[in-house]
Amino acid sequence: MPKLRRDQVYQELRRRIMIGEFALNSRLVEERLAAQLGVSRTPVREALVRLLADGQVTRNEGGYFVAMPDFSDLRDLYDLRITLELRGLARGIEIDSVTHDPALLEPLRDHWRAMWDERPEPTADFVMVDEDFHVTLLRSAGNSVLTSTLEAVNSRIRPVRMYDFLSEQRIELTISQHLAVVERVLGGHLDDAVGELHAHVGESMEEVERRAARALTQMMLHRGGMT
Repeated sequence: MPKLRRDQVYQELRRRIMIGEFALNSRLVEERLAAQLGVSRTPVREALVRLLADGQVTRNEGGYFVAMPDFSDLRDLYDLRITLELRGLARGIEIDSVTHDPALLEPLRDHWRAMWDERPEPTADFVMVDEDFHVTLLRSAGNSVLTSTLEAVNSRIRPVRMYDFLSEQRIELTISQHLAVVERVLGGHLDDAVGELHAHVGESMEEVERRAARALTQMMLHRGGMT
């Protein structure tokens, strides 16, 4: 394996965790990981700190351990997420004085059009790009409390939502659906945008649950000594 840079070490370890390559609750030994990746212990240690912040590993006095994907409250948080986002669209339908801000939405549309032309590689990092779309869309409705609440929900479900962006198909579909939503809003077709957004978030939740459950199964198999 070619020598990896710091960020590549982090991405590679996160990828291995998220596909279930390590057993659940197994200790991630710096020396062993460094030898496998052909790097020193320093970038491995830095990667583990970042993975701890991501919620992909836990830490105690014995070191770093692979964390179990946290499904608790996932559906409830997704329900809250879609309620917040749909309310942002509904404000423009129900309140005559509310107009979604084109100064926010037009650059957002252009950014995602550019991504459609040059699609990024599948990576868990895409979750942050996705969050930015949804937060900006909600912010354009002019309610800062709704927006800050969505940001808080996003931070809670982010470690599990990362599983949504590990395939080219999901990246392509996400870009396509985002463009459909923002173009409906800019065109004043808010009823259509509501339907598009609702379907999009529902599909995301199903994909997250499916991929995270698959990774959890692989972790359990590794723990049982099976291949």
